[in-house]
Amino acid sequence: MAELSLRRRGRQRYVANLFDLSPKGCRVEFIEKPKCGEKVWAKLDGFDSIEATVRWVDGFYGGLEFVRPIYPAVFDILLVRLRGDLSSPNVR
Repeated sequence: MAELSLRRRGRQRYVANLFDLSPKGCRVEFIEKPKCGEKVWAKLDGFDSIEATVRWVDGFYGGLEFVRPIYPAVFDILLVRLRGDLSSPNVR
């Protein structure tokens, strides 16, 4: 399982579990449950924060759609860095 930092507008950043990563978004496990349509900022170690929109929430899990998809070459580098955390079949 991989982790990322999440921040809601006007709130402190917190660490969340990351699943199903793609260049366009991901599924996360929230600690602070946002509302659909809310903007959040996701940060993976070694990368700039990515603005995202919450597209769905089910309990404490939800889907984020990145405002700007991760550029393919950067996504490849990200996957290499996370490779140790990607042993779970849920993270692609």
